[in-house]
Amino acid sequence: NTMMAAQMTDAHRRFLQVLMSNGITEGSEARKLHQHCCETDKVYYAHDKLDDFISTINSHLQPLFMQIRKGVSEDNGRAHYAVVNLAETEVTKMASDYTEIELELFRKTMDLIILSENGFASSTDILNLADQLKTRKMKKKEAEQVLKVFVEDKWLSEKNGEYTLHTRCIIEMEQYILSNYQDVARKCNICHSLAIQSQVCESCGIGMHLLCVRKYFRGQTEPRCPKCNEFWSCDTP
Repeated sequence: NTMMAAQMTDAHRRFLQVLMSNGITEGSEARKLHQHCCETDKVYYAHDKLDDFISTINSHLQPLFMQIRKGVSEDNGRAHYAVVNLAETEVTKMASDYTEIELELFRKTMDLIILSENGFASSTDILNLADQLKTRKMKKKEAEQVLKVFVEDKWLSEKNGEYTLHTRCIIEMEQYILSNYQDVARKCNICHSLAIQSQVCESCGIGMHLLCVRKYFRGQTEPRCPKCNEFWSCDTP
């Protein structure tokens, strides 16, 4: 492993370190970081070579069962990058950072979000779960504090008292979610990545990201499902 790492330039290493300490990095920031690392270490830089730069790092990370993955924000469609530990498919990655009761609240919140119609869970519903946890009952104030930490650490995001999974969580836990929620977790019919904030066709059951729904039906007088061609009965955003 040390030999593999030794073939990486300092620019690659610096880029990887920042990505790991950030947890998740937006595409525009990753591009700036790429330029900065190359210029600092006086190695060749081209603005359109970020993906090549990352795949070089990934080839060295392979024996360590790690990978830099690219994902798209369900809120605004922007690209993000996160370092994923492929050896830890469970929520085990989080186990070193959180207590057992915090993880239980996270799993229950995840259940609510994934089993919901649109990929959101209200703070009221989450806080109602807090006093039914197996580990021990959690007071409302404590639960609110824990949710705040999950938002700060970019596992959840919150809008007007509604919680959904953060882009970081979706990138890092895609496999975990697809295998643990087989009956309900869907990949988007348009972009083929895991869809949490989504709508589902009532006729054939395919799912689409809210953003993809908006783009796909733009300019269509009568929205029809891209798979079965039936009328799309959800209110298009």
